Amino acid sequence: MSGQYHIPVLRDEVIDFLITKPEGVYVDGTLGGAGHAERIAEKIYPAGTLIGIDADADAQAEARERLRRFSANTVFVHDNNANIRSILQTRNIPTIQGLLLDLGVSSFQLDEGSKGFSYRTNDVLDMRMDRRQGMTAATVVNSYSDEQLADIFWKYGEERNSRRIARAIVERRSAKKIETSADLASVVEEKIHAQFLTKSLARIFQALRIEVNSELESLSRALHDSLTFLASGGRIVVISYHSLEDRIVKNFFQENSATVVRSGHKLVPDTPAIPMLKILTKKPIAPSTGEQRSNPRSRSAKMRVAERV
Repeated sequence: MSGQYHIPVLRDEVIDFLITKPEGVYVDGTLGGAGHAERIAEKIYPAGTLIGIDADADAQAEARERLRRFSANTVFVHDNNANIRSILQTRNIPTIQGLLLDLGVSSFQLDEGSKGFSYRTNDVLDMRMDRRQGMTAATVVNSYSDEQLADIFWKYGEERNSRRIARAIVERRSAKKIETSADLASVVEEKIHAQFLTKSLARIFQALRIEVNSELESLSRALHDSLTFLASGGRIVVISYHSLEDRIVKNFFQENSATVVRSGHKLVPDTPAIPMLKILTKKPIAPSTGEQRSNPRSRSAKMRVAERV
């Protein structure tokens, strides 16, 4: 543990939107180093309850230390937020007042996880949020075909040179296994002009992380299942860092705020409309210029908020 805590992205904005009833149950589905969770706990203590979910055991340990003074009101869950339904059901929690998802890799994981999330370091090419799972980033780059790799780099990284990089990876691994983040970065460096290298590296590493952790599928499931438990007036707050995540959140909010009625999974004609959500952010909220200067990692952040009708 570092002993030095990072300031969370959009810290004040998150609290202003998320906390509507201090006595409620709030879920931080991306606990990380507990930057946001600490502020939530401060606002809802002593009447409210905080449930902190994270698949990363190291992040859980950091969060427990940071939230020690709120331990009586905090439940720590080592799990994927995609399992929010079973997490709440097994703890007999019928409703929640709010859900926060701060997506991507936390500052704690980038700085202290040593799992190969960043192309700027030379760590083992792991990228698992949860080390209990089998597949790592090294598994992907050393076993997927060039077609599979290219599809991942394009689909999850929107990398224009996906096929060129994929072919280079397959060629390199035929001589020597790609085991570290530096190994992978060196392959990309050989194929991409220096002017575009930083962005291409970021896209490739992002794509691998999403693939390894099934991040987009987990996000969709967490949003869908949380709606069942969200109390009237309760809110979902999501901070995303790239267009793939933001698109999922935007579409989910729009689909569930539309004047559409469903019976089971079928549309029912000629019946009153029952929207489930009210969108509170017509446009996503971005960090202030000052925050972006003090915390460069916040520059791509977009926050969307919706309220249960």
